[in-house]
Amino acid sequence: MTACKSWRRVDGVLLLDKPSGMTSNSALQSARRFYSAAKAGHTGTLDPLASGLLPLCFGEATKFSTDLLAADKSYECEVVFGISTDTGDADGRILTRSPVGFSAAELELALQGFRGPIRQVPPMYSALKRAGRPLHELARQGIEVEREPREVCIHELRLGDFSVDRCRLLVRCSKGTYVRSLAMDLGSALGCGAHLGALRRVAVGPLQIADAVSLDVLATLTEEDRQGWLLPPDALLQSLPRVLLDEAGGERFLHGNRVDVGATAGRCRVYAGSRLLGLGEVDADGSLQPRRVLGGLEQ
Repeated sequence: MTACKSWRRVDGVLLLDKPSGMTSNSALQSARRFYSAAKAGHTGTLDPLASGLLPLCFGEATKFSTDLLAADKSYECEVVFGISTDTGDADGRILTRSPVGFSAAELELALQGFRGPIRQVPPMYSALKRAGRPLHELARQGIEVEREPREVCIHELRLGDFSVDRCRLLVRCSKGTYVRSLAMDLGSALGCGAHLGALRRVAVGPLQIADAVSLDVLATLTEEDRQGWLLPPDALLQSLPRVLLDEAGGERFLHGNRVDVGATAGRCRVYAGSRLLGLGEVDADGSLQPRRVLGGLEQ
């Protein structure tokens, strides 16, 4: 008879290097078991095809998991020209094959049209919902619905290796950008069609793939060594200014009360000494309003 898993409280952030071929939820659950974490969540999914940086939150850090959703993302990707698929990536069914005959200079010229603010139609094979149903469920039933184009921003689009029928791109983009749609639209602009051959996320906001660990490595480590890969919960908040409260102010904040701080207006991370209390927002009058308050963190 298999013994029941014993879960415990774990507070922190794990930068996971997700392998290709695994869903984000499966990766989350695998990492959660390594830490026996009672509560866990991620900061936004990666497609199964994609690999790379997947920040995971345990315990109190899950209160900040949505704060990275609006962060810029960076990807390395391979675009395959001359073949379009129904999903826009290498896992899809081939729809068309076309000859490819453009130069690197013509490719670079086409890329210029996708830099900066652009309007992009989300792909049918996506988690966006229509009448409560994910679009990918409808797509698998052969149903296609109209999708409104959305404005996104491609902050950086740099050409790497280029051969006759494929290229590698570095993409730094805003929230809501679909790199699959970018690949398909690029193929349309060049008149030959294209799909996404591979995708790797290398950065989420200030977080970098160089600081991530794989599931394979975690499997070889002792429990103590695994703890060394956990970042504190405020690792997700480093882009926000820090507000320091005294003991009395900290108690008021933890009980959901405003605190006069005279700081610059906007969102901030709030501390009493070295202890993170939560996420706050300062109004124009210098009054700090609690937005997310933490319980006692595991030390």
